[in-house]
Amino acid sequence: MRIIISLLALAAAPAASAHIVFAEPVAQAGSYYAGFLRVGHGCGDSPTRAIRVEIPESVISARPQPKPGWTLAIEHRPLKTPIKGESGALITQRVSAITWTGDLPADQFDQFGMMLKLPGDAGPLYFRTVQRCASGSNDWVDIPAAPAAWHGTAMPAPMLMVRAAGAAHEMH
Repeated sequence: MRIIISLLALAAAPAASAHIVFAEPVAQAGSYYAGFLRVGHGCGDSPTRAIRVEIPESVISARPQPKPGWTLAIEHRPLKTPIKGESGALITQRVSAITWTGDLPADQFDQFGMMLKLPGDAGPLYFRTVQRCASGSNDWVDIPAAPAAWHGTAMPAPMLMVRAAGAAHEMH
């Protein structure tokens, strides 16, 4: 019986790794976080041509990492209420989405990096992501009712769990 359970667990593992996920899925509230979204495959046999990531509203600062051979597009939205940044300058807009456009063969993987200033509140952050391929797309945009249900969601948005500042020892 243990062998059957082990084989079933192994069979389920590729499905879980097929999602777009953060390489380090836990971060500390209020910190700067260098996050890397891992893209493990194309759309079936079709190569990935673009990755568009929506930045949650509570993330005020987001900067993409450039990738050789890929172009970047950064979308902005005005803030409802301007805020004072760490340098004292008034911030009136935020990055709302980042798109990398290039070529990633379907049988290869890569990661797409962002530097984020995380909100001070703990809880899950969901980054709705659309993977456009030469033929078709994967829309990783579903947000589960609870973080624990993420793995059971068919097309889950990548999730970053933000822990309270005092919970840093629990992150590893």
